[in-house]
Amino acid sequence: MRVCTIGTGYVGLVTGACLAHIGHDVICVDNNPAKVALMQSGTSPIYEPGLSEIMQSAMSAGKLKFTTDLALGVAHGEILFIAVGTPPLANGSSDTQYVEAVARGIGQHLNDDYKVIVNKSTVPIGSGDWVKMLVMDGVAARNQAPSLVGSGVIDSQSSQLAAQFDVVSNPEFLREGSAIYDTINPDRIVLGSDSQQAIDLMLELYRPIIDRQIAEDRTLPPVHLLTTDLGSAEMIKYAANAFLATKISFINEIANICERVGADVTQVAMGIGLDSRIGNKFLNAGIGWGGSCFPKDLAALINTGADYGYDAQLLKATVSVNEQQRALVIQKLQNSLKILKGKTIGILGLTFKPDTDDLRDAPALDIIQKLIELGAKVKAYDPIVSAAQSSTHPQLPDANLVDSPELLADSSDAIILMTEWSEFQQLDYQQLAKLMRSPIMIDCRNFLSPADLTQAGFQHIGIGC
Repeated sequence: MRVCTIGTGYVGLVTGACLAHIGHDVICVDNNPAKVALMQSGTSPIYEPGLSEIMQSAMSAGKLKFTTDLALGVAHGEILFIAVGTPPLANGSSDTQYVEAVARGIGQHLNDDYKVIVNKSTVPIGSGDWVKMLVMDGVAARNQAPSLVGSGVIDSQSSQLAAQFDVVSNPEFLREGSAIYDTINPDRIVLGSDSQQAIDLMLELYRPIIDRQIAEDRTLPPVHLLTTDLGSAEMIKYAANAFLATKISFINEIANICERVGADVTQVAMGIGLDSRIGNKFLNAGIGWGGSCFPKDLAALINTGADYGYDAQLLKATVSVNEQQRALVIQKLQNSLKILKGKTIGILGLTFKPDTDDLRDAPALDIIQKLIELGAKVKAYDPIVSAAQSSTHPQLPDANLVDSPELLADSSDAIILMTEWSEFQQLDYQQLAKLMRSPIMIDCRNFLSPADLTQAGFQHIGIGC
């Protein structure tokens, strides 16, 4: 099938590359010429394991192209994915200006062929109908016809044009760092639409994935498929992320109580995770959640509830617990070092999770900023975010980025492990301890073995244990 993805962030680029990988003809559109040129060279603009390899393979097969020309992409695609960002506004609602611009642009370039327009962006509930109106607005503008939005009038010509497309909500559930795997091996696919024709085309598009034809384990049963109305599909994305964030905040609350009563939260999490009603995922106590999705989606859902006169108290508490968890790390450090002014603190890991270069709402950034405010000197090491790359990460606070764990440990008074990169389990902690003024490890992810760290000469301080 012919596919166009508009927007080449995590969602758009991964979706486009994976669909090309399974045999579809894909054009990815982005309005950034430098970014498009980079992708045309076969290089991914984001760090995602396996993505550049898939891009290069699909490009060599003639299945994947990149362009800044929206008209070319719209003309090419039977299915058009809108995959642009919806960053949060100051009031917590989603900034949908990029979705609006793309929807109008699609309308301006529609031809007589039937198109399925897919909302892949995380958008407010009700956006499906709004996108329909915006596309029709774009069609009307192209034809110099009166705007259809808010007019209540659709003439016969406009009705015919509007009938040439349908809108589908197809929320993504990708995890940064394993986005390729999640795309090819999903646990469910959600499609929201009032058009059976659109649903049928989406099923054709996803058939190789649904039937596990390219799955890592092809013996698994077909992927769960849920078809809903537009609004329910949009809500599913928000509700899923809100539930996972709540689960993390819950186990962190339990961890804080465990510390006070002498229990071990890792054992508690294991015990409750064996309950099939609860499950063992997202029960790792630590610094809390960050990244681009959870904070944005919870804020948007809380704001949506407020718009309709509902106070989402549980979701607000989930956010509050997460904010408090970050402050807890500073308290642990102060309990060990007493006064932080003039002390040198090493930050081990910067990204909000491993196997990504994403620093959006990374807890490490808050911790660094607070340490600097308290007069500490801060060094940081991350396997992906290096000193040479610091200019590409303007959100980084004024910390000294070093190029090795050894340089991080040298003359440091404590190390705070913020990101559970797998390589951090292989470090020579005995050597690192010898380089430090006081070998203290605040393990914010309960990632390292307390026994091994103690044997290496560290004072190990975990979360809830």
